[in-house]
Amino acid sequence: MYSLFYFATSNNIIVVLKVVFLIRLNQMKKGILLFFIAFSIASFAQKDSLELGDRYAEDQLYFKISYNQLFSQPSEVSGSGFSYGLSSGFIKDFILNKQGSLSVGLGIGYNFDSFNHGLRVSEQNNEVTFEVDNSLSTNELLVHNLEFPLEFRWRNSNAKTYKFWRVYLGVKASYNFSNNFKFNDGTQSFAFKNVSRYNKWQYGLTLSVGYDAFTLHTYYGLNPILKDSSLGTSDISTKIMRIGLIFYLL
Repeated sequence: MYSLFYFATSNNIIVVLKVVFLIRLNQMKKGILLFFIAFSIASFAQKDSLELGDRYAEDQLYFKISYNQLFSQPSEVSGSGFSYGLSSGFIKDFILNKQGSLSVGLGIGYNFDSFNHGLRVSEQNNEVTFEVDNSLSTNELLVHNLEFPLEFRWRNSNAKTYKFWRVYLGVKASYNFSNNFKFNDGTQSFAFKNVSRYNKWQYGLTLSVGYDAFTLHTYYGLNPILKDSSLGTSDISTKIMRIGLIFYLL
């Protein structure tokens, strides 16, 4: 009799524990669901509001990926091959009108570029020289820059939405703090770091045009990447052009 009572009691306890567990599990599911709903609403509200009193601004983080091309190269150089660039940084928005549709953006960021090119670097009597060698198996130029964009900005937005057309026209200055020329002739690898003839300060025009999250960005270099450099009697006037996508994050 006692064993039957014990068995029945044990079964009841197990049933009660199962019921309590299911109730707890259901509460946890509801809590998780409410958390994600609240998080989504908060995120949407943050993205969908640019208002600062009666006006609004676009202080933004940006990320950019680009296809790079070298132009104004010496005629002996066959081409620059596939090259790419990555950039990220922050731009401060200074509003020019009450509606917030016009502003000036001033920022700072980091830029990395990888170029394939047809120039071979060598050093003679402590002087860096360049020559054309289109037979190299690999020929890379890797650069790291600080960049300082300045933009005049127009957008057809208002203080309650973040989906709008934008046109940003500007200039950008870049300061090079690291450059590395690397090449392989099939038997040996060579590297020349921080070549003194590489132009530390470079300038260019920028244009960004887009809608919502997708914006086309272009950069057109105004001054050469090398200074006091020549091939024979011809100056090396190689400049940089970048075409890619830039993403602005509020």
